Amino acid sequence: MNLIDSISDTLVPVHKEGYKFVLAFLVGSLVLGWVWDPLFWVGLLLTAWCAYFFRDPERSTPLDDDLVISPADGRVTGVVQMPPPAELDLGDDEMLRISVFMNVLNCHINRAPVGGKVTQVVYKSGSFLNAELDKASEENERNGLVIDGPHGAVGVVQIAGLVARRILCWTKPHDQVEAGERFGLIRFGSRLDVFLPPAATPRVTVGQTAIAGETVLAEFGSSKGKTASRRD
Repeated sequence: MNLIDSISDTLVPVHKEGYKFVLAFLVGSLVLGWVWDPLFWVGLLLTAWCAYFFRDPERSTPLDDDLVISPADGRVTGVVQMPPPAELDLGDDEMLRISVFMNVLNCHINRAPVGGKVTQVVYKSGSFLNAELDKASEENERNGLVIDGPHGAVGVVQIAGLVARRILCWTKPHDQVEAGERFGLIRFGSRLDVFLPPAATPRVTVGQTAIAGETVLAEFGSSKGKTASRRD
């Protein structure tokens, strides 16, 4: 890898949703610096953190309809069987739920876990409990998508957390998405739940680190060996 490639890999672009926040932090830094010089450097560090928070790196997504890809960066906090949220209309039977918790240092761009047609996008208001708590999936503010994938309906739920107060989703019903495609983000620290049909077999464990668009959370059927990927 040459120097130019190394620099380009380090300088990750900022998602457009973060521009106004980075600008606000920068203006705040200038104002603080006018009050007292050392405060400018504090503000500048916070501006750098804000840009880092809204980073939008490219990811290499495996191209295999039998794989379920992580929708978020973070730590796997749950691999359980439980009924999906009622608003998703996925029935009352238990499904495999895999949860990924994002802290304030994780990349917060959310990506589709499977490819297919988006049949529902449902927002539900609620509380702002710690997103690591199990009851957060039922009580917190959330936004759910249902994707009609190759192996049936898959639910993916963006859950607001203790600090996160804003869920963004730019995917709409009837949109066609690919696995690993960006569909939204949450500010600042939150959780993603994926609800999968009974045929899915988990491929992660609690405590494991997941990378959005790359980490395989679960699999349908048997492994077929080497898989192609898409850079996005």
